[in-house]
Amino acid sequence: MPQDAPTHTPGPLLAQIESPADIRALSVEQLPQLCDELRDFIVDIVSVHGGHFGASLGVVELTVALHWAYDTPSDQLVWDVGHQAYGHKILTGRREAFPTNRKYGGLSGFPKRSESEYDTFGVGHASTSISAALGMAKARDLKGTDQKVVAVIGDGSMTGGLAFEGLNNAGATDSDLLVVLNDNRISIDPNVGALHEYLATLSASGKWNALKGEVWELFDKLKGVGGGHLQRLAARVEDGLKAALTPGMLFEAFGFRYIGPVDGHDVVALARQLQRVRKLGGPILLHTLTVKGKGFAPAEADQVKWHAQSSPFDKLTGKSLATPTPAGTKPPKWQDVFGDALIELAEQDDRVVGVTAAMPSGTSLGKMMAEMPDRAFDVGIAEMHAVVFAAGLATQGMRPFCAIYSTFLQRAYDGVVHDVALQDLPVVFCMDRAGVAGADGPTHHGALDVSYMRAVQNMVVAAPMDEQDLRDLLYTALQHDGPFAVRYPRGAATGMALRDGFEAIPIGKGRKIRDGADLAFVTYGSIGQYAVEACERLDADGVRAAHYDLRFVKPIDAALLTEVFGRHTHVITVEDGVRDGGAGSAVVEWASDAGALDGTRVVRLGLPDRFIEHGSQRQLHDEVGIGPDGIVRAARALLGAEAEAA
Repeated sequence: MPQDAPTHTPGPLLAQIESPADIRALSVEQLPQLCDELRDFIVDIVSVHGGHFGASLGVVELTVALHWAYDTPSDQLVWDVGHQAYGHKILTGRREAFPTNRKYGGLSGFPKRSESEYDTFGVGHASTSISAALGMAKARDLKGTDQKVVAVIGDGSMTGGLAFEGLNNAGATDSDLLVVLNDNRISIDPNVGALHEYLATLSASGKWNALKGEVWELFDKLKGVGGGHLQRLAARVEDGLKAALTPGMLFEAFGFRYIGPVDGHDVVALARQLQRVRKLGGPILLHTLTVKGKGFAPAEADQVKWHAQSSPFDKLTGKSLATPTPAGTKPPKWQDVFGDALIELAEQDDRVVGVTAAMPSGTSLGKMMAEMPDRAFDVGIAEMHAVVFAAGLATQGMRPFCAIYSTFLQRAYDGVVHDVALQDLPVVFCMDRAGVAGADGPTHHGALDVSYMRAVQNMVVAAPMDEQDLRDLLYTALQHDGPFAVRYPRGAATGMALRDGFEAIPIGKGRKIRDGADLAFVTYGSIGQYAVEACERLDADGVRAAHYDLRFVKPIDAALLTEVFGRHTHVITVEDGVRDGGAGSAVVEWASDAGALDGTRVVRLGLPDRFIEHGSQRQLHDEVGIGPDGIVRAARALLGAEAEAA
């Protein structure tokens, strides 16, 4: 764990909380003070160390109320995504370690089973909580125990198809399960779709819901007295009224008892409501209304900007404390290079449309949505739908560019294969955050896309080493009459000067970056920039290394590899993805099929066969040996082993 993290002083009540048992020792009247101190502590920590922000501030009261009303960790609390779980971590024995959150070797930014018994399910992708919680509830039923199970899901995550699959199954089982719908009307970007509008309608019907609650309590009492006929009559009348009048009839139709909406920031009322709900049985949905960024004015005013913060800021004003970068000296982000290029392509070609799954800001497709709102689509947290929607667009002559993080595209793999590639449709998959993604950790690393895309028939698979190549690969993809996948990393690009316009790159054509006689580096994607540095360092040792940039792993450049294996007996492949099935595997497979491996030693550098934890991208690259130091070490080891063998 990092040792240089400064200490932060919690308030007097929060300082006493070592576990949720300490929260339950408080009176309900003390909970507002605990919430104030918890919110201040989160602001204090994140203002210095960064991290996800608005979501955790928005559920402070809900977090405290849940741990007060439920007997955690015996009762199982399942968070969805986990952006909102900072308060949960602080209250469950990790307060002192919380400054290490998202730092290399420190706490994970998301709930993680190996980190705490209170983290009942590892998360990071959306819409999983209801299915996981139902599985836990069913396991409880099979074991004959009586603990409660609670899933906390945001209205953004509720747009995901998996959430509705879980609701559908849970409502039909009549299992004892509470789903808390944390409705703040936004995920990372503003929510979209019919469900969003439906929940907005529910939240506006406060007077009816107050009356409804009294009516339901009356029916509960009637069903508990009198003879069987009166009880059956009360139940039938209740069901009829629910079907006709309940604002939450959608959830009632799924088999859930709907309660709400309730104020998610009135911690006393919320705690007492949860205390009552805990005594009830069957599937229940509690609809809470919250404000993302609650209690921190800048975050309430700009919820998209304050979803997360990476640099220090003034905890009173929100003003950034980072040292400003002189104008014109900061390289653009890869995602912005993509966003700007897509607008240029769309201006030239009316067929170009953009599609993303709830990530217009994260992928920079939001730029196109602002300039061309009729030609850029955010479909919500629904990656599979995004891919099949794009396939439908492609059948009608459009050229969809589907911008989804590499790790999230995994959720839509069947659509990639069955609905796009099988039909040979011209959908361009723009896989942002490819490779290690940094502080978000293993749930967000784009480690697998080279392997999983390389296996798909009809798919062209490419990666740029620099931003000029990214622009030209997007243009090349537009000209191609079939599926095309382009991966690029998170963060800053090279800052190189870009020429105007676009140039098509012959599909399957790589390039030689530099010549050399002692060994050859074969790189795939932006990680090639490290190889450039490694070559320069090896030059100082008198080692002349050649460097080849594949650009494509499917189809792979046979002429380029013929040169590599014809001229070199020492070859090192480098990629920011898993080695198994990756670019290095593609090179070795080609060489084996071509009979070019005889007498040549090949070392494949990439991500190992384990999940990589969180940290900065450079820290993680260095850890697994694909940073410049690791590449140089691999070259020296390869040449040294050859010298020893001689």
